[in-house]
Amino acid sequence: MKDHPHTEGRVAEPPPVIWTGRATNRAQWLLAAVGAGCLALGVKLAVDSTWTSGLAPLVMSVVGCLAAGLLILFGTLAFVHVAVRVDSDAMEVRCGHMGLPRRRILLAHVVRAEFAPKITPRQWGGWGYRWRPGKGMAVIVRRGEGVVLRLGDGRIFTVTVDDAETAVRIIRARLHAAATGNTTGS
Repeated sequence: MKDHPHTEGRVAEPPPVIWTGRATNRAQWLLAAVGAGCLALGVKLAVDSTWTSGLAPLVMSVVGCLAAGLLILFGTLAFVHVAVRVDSDAMEVRCGHMGLPRRRILLAHVVRAEFAPKITPRQWGGWGYRWRPGKGMAVIVRRGEGVVLRLGDGRIFTVTVDDAETAVRIIRARLHAAATGNTTGS
């Protein structure tokens, strides 16, 4: 019995002009709630202080709670989700609701695109925008599949995103079209 691929007899479709993908980590909302709780505690201490031990401990507690709350809240909300966009000339990665931090990589600088079936925060030292010696830069918002780009200057960029295989296939098609000089359909 012969195995027939799904595309046999069909003309290969050109890649879409723009591909978009996302990855979300709902567990980050729990950490954001902890940050909001620290902020609320700081405000409560500042407004309704019954401390009798002096002003300095009160100020240190209020400032500490507010600073910890803001750091936790905004640090986690920045990496609740990531949005990836691939167009004819670049891949753009935007984090969180404000789209910051943002990274735009021109496809002209990409040497190779690879599909990574299993990326974990443990491999990168946690969630967020990461750098590891020998592994490069990464945006990690959850465990799972992702895209790994190898750039012409030797750097590596990794991002976790749903449907990473499609993104890699589209990037490879764009790289192949650029190498052969065929830019139709891009």
